[in-house]
Amino acid sequence: MPHPLDGKVAIVTGASSGIGRAIATSFAAEGATVVIADLTTEPVEGGESTMGIITRAGGTASFVKTDVGRWEEIDALITQTVERHGRLDVMVNNAATYSGTGLLETSGAQWDEVLRVNLTGMFNGCKRAVQQMLTQEPRNEARGRLINLGSQQGIVTCPGDTPYGVSKAGAIYITRQIAVDYAKDLIVCNCISPGKIVTGAAGLAQDPARLENARRRTPWPRFGRPEDVANAAVFLASDRATFITGSNLVVDGGWLAG
Repeated sequence: MPHPLDGKVAIVTGASSGIGRAIATSFAAEGATVVIADLTTEPVEGGESTMGIITRAGGTASFVKTDVGRWEEIDALITQTVERHGRLDVMVNNAATYSGTGLLETSGAQWDEVLRVNLTGMFNGCKRAVQQMLTQEPRNEARGRLINLGSQQGIVTCPGDTPYGVSKAGAIYITRQIAVDYAKDLIVCNCISPGKIVTGAAGLAQDPARLENARRRTPWPRFGRPEDVANAAVFLASDRATFITGSNLVVDGGWLAG
C-alpha cells in the first residue's frame, strides 16, 4: 500500500529530540525523505539519534546543523535540501526554547533568545520555504506545505513562562497570515498546538507543580505523547489536507474544551 508521504521531501527543525524527533521519524515511516535540522544530533531525552532510527528502519534521512534564528543558516539548509533532492514539499518549523520565567523574572537576554529561536526562527523558516515553494510546480494541487508548532500556551495563559507563550501566540498568527497571503499560490500553511506532551526531557517539563496543573486540566486520562503530535503532522503534510489551510490543530487531550 502507498504511504501518504511517498515521494515528499520534508525538513523538520528541532528534529533531534522530543516532538520534532517523533515528527521526523513518522514522516520517514510514511515515505518522506527527511532532512533533520538541529544544533546537535544527540536527543535530550537520550537514546538513538533521529537519523539512526530512520535509517535503521529503512528510511531516508540526512542531518544539517542549523541555528534557525540565523537567516544564513536557514538559507543554507533549504538551498542544500533542494540541491540534493530537487524540491521542498514540507517545512516543519518546530525548533523552540523557553526561559520558564514570568514577566518580572524575565531578563532582556532571556526574552531576546526565546523570541529569536521561537519566532524569528519560524519567520526565517517560513520565509525561505515560501521563496522556494513559489518556484516549484504544484504536486497534487499544492506547491508546498508549511507546518508551524504553536502551543496551547499561545491560546490560553500559563503561569511563569511569558516569553514562550508570546512566541507561540505569534506562531498561530503568522500561520494564518501566510495561509491567506499565499493560498492563491497553492501554498498550504497550518499550525499544530500541543497540550502537555511528555517527551522525557528533564527540567521545567518535569516541574511537579506544572505536572499537577496539567493533570488537573487534561480531561483525557493520560498526557500526550510526541507521537500524538506526529500523527497530526503526517495528516497535515499529506495531500488529504489540501483544503485545510490557516488552521490551528489543537492536540491537547481536551484541555481547551474544559
